[in-house]
Amino acid sequence: MVTLLHHSDIENVYDDPERAARLAGALAGREGVVVGSGDNTAPGVLPLVTDGRQALPFYRAAGTRVETFGNHDFDFGVDATRELVADAAPTWVTVNVRDETGAPFDRHEGVEPWVVHEIDGEQVGFFGVTDPATDSLNPAAAQLGFDDPLPAAREAVADLREAGVDHVVAVSHLGQGDDDLARIDGVDAVLGGHVHSRRVETVADTLVTRPGVNGHAIVAVELTDDGANGELIEIGDDAPREPAVATALSDRVSEAGVDETVAHVDGRVERTETTIHGGESRVGNLVADAYRSAAETDVGLQNAGGIRLGEPLTGAVTVADCIGVVPFEEPVVACAVTGTELRSLAREMSASVVDFGDPDWWHGHVSGLELVWDTAAERVERLRVGGEPVVDDETYTLATAEYVLHSDHEFPTLTERHRIGEHGIQHEVLADHLRERGAQRVEGRVTLRDGN
Repeated sequence: MVTLLHHSDIENVYDDPERAARLAGALAGREGVVVGSGDNTAPGVLPLVTDGRQALPFYRAAGTRVETFGNHDFDFGVDATRELVADAAPTWVTVNVRDETGAPFDRHEGVEPWVVHEIDGEQVGFFGVTDPATDSLNPAAAQLGFDDPLPAAREAVADLREAGVDHVVAVSHLGQGDDDLARIDGVDAVLGGHVHSRRVETVADTLVTRPGVNGHAIVAVELTDDGANGELIEIGDDAPREPAVATALSDRVSEAGVDETVAHVDGRVERTETTIHGGESRVGNLVADAYRSAAETDVGLQNAGGIRLGEPLTGAVTVADCIGVVPFEEPVVACAVTGTELRSLAREMSASVVDFGDPDWWHGHVSGLELVWDTAAERVERLRVGGEPVVDDETYTLATAEYVLHSDHEFPTLTERHRIGEHGIQHEVLADHLRERGAQRVEGRVTLRDGN
C-alpha cells in the first residue's frame, strides 16, 4: 500500500505563522509522500511582499516532493516563478505549460512532465496539469502557453504505463476538469485543486480529492492493488508544529511593515465561501465601495473570486488585513459601459449564466447599483444605478479590478476596450477607504429571489 499526503491552495496560510507551522507539522509527522497541486505559493500578504518565496521553508519542513503549477503560482511574473522553482524542494511537474518560445516550460531548470517515485517498493508516477485558461486568469502569465490538458494527460499516462509504474497519479490544478482526468484509462487518483470546496469522491472508479483552501485540511490517500481511497484530515490547534516554519514566517511578517491600523470595524466582516459567493456581503460591499469612491464612478464592481477567504475583519483592521482581502498588485480601473452592457454584467454575476466555479456561486459585489435577480427565470428583474432604472443606450462609469478586463471567465462582457483610467493598487485603495469611511453593512444592494 502507498500513502500520499495531499495539500493544495494553501494561499494565505503563511499570514498566520503558527497555523502554517501546524500544517507543515501535520504533513511531516505522517507517513507518506507529500504532494501539492498548485497555488501553494500565493496569494496572500507574505506572498505579495516576498514574491512567493515564503513557501520555501514550508516546502522543506513539510517534505513536499511533487508540486504542479496553479494559476497564482505566476502572480509575481514568470521570472520570479522560475527562481522559486529552481530553489524549491519539490520536483515540479507539468505536461501542458509552455514557455515564451512554445517549448515545455523550464525543462532546463528541472520542471518535468512526470516523475516516478519508489514508495514502499512500488513505482508511482505523477504528472501535472494546469488550468488552460491560466493566461486569462492571471495577466502575469499571459506570455506563457497552456495546452489542452486532456491529450497531454493521456500521453503522460501512456508513457508512465509503458515505463512499468504500479500507479499513476494526476496532480491537477484544473478544478472542474478533474472529472475528465478521472475518466482517462490508467489514472488511479486525481489530486486536485483550483476550486476551493473540499472533495473526496470516486469518479469512474478513480479517486478525486481536493483539500480545500488556506491549509485547514489535507487529504491522506491510499493506493492499493484494489483501487484508491482518501480521508480528509482537519488541521487543528493540536496538530504538531514545525518551529522553523513559524520562526521564518514570523520574521518575514515583522520585516514587512504592514501592521499599521487603518480603521476599527464594528462587528465582524466575514470572509467565508458562503458570504463571498452567496450574494451580497459586507466584505463585498466594502471592496466595491472602495473602488467606486477612489475612481469616482457610478458603479463599483468586485468579482467574488478576487476576495480571498480568511479570518473575519473585526476590531482593529491593519494594512495586512487589507492586503489579505485583495492580495494583488493590480490597479483599480475605471471603465465606460452602456446600459445594455451593464445589464449583461448583472447577468454574469450568476453562475447559471457564466460557467465558472461551483454551480450555485454568485460572482458579483456592487456599489451604487441595485439588482434583483430571479434565480428561477435566470434574468434581471430590476437594475438601478443611483436609484434610477438603467437605460440601455446611456453610458455609465464603473470601477473594478484590472483582472476582470483580462478574464474570460468572470464578467466576459468587460474587456480592455472599456478602460478609461486607473486609480491605485487594489489593497491600497481599500486601506484608504477604510481610513476615511469605514466598512458598510449589508443593505439590500443585491436580492436573489425565486420567481416561482
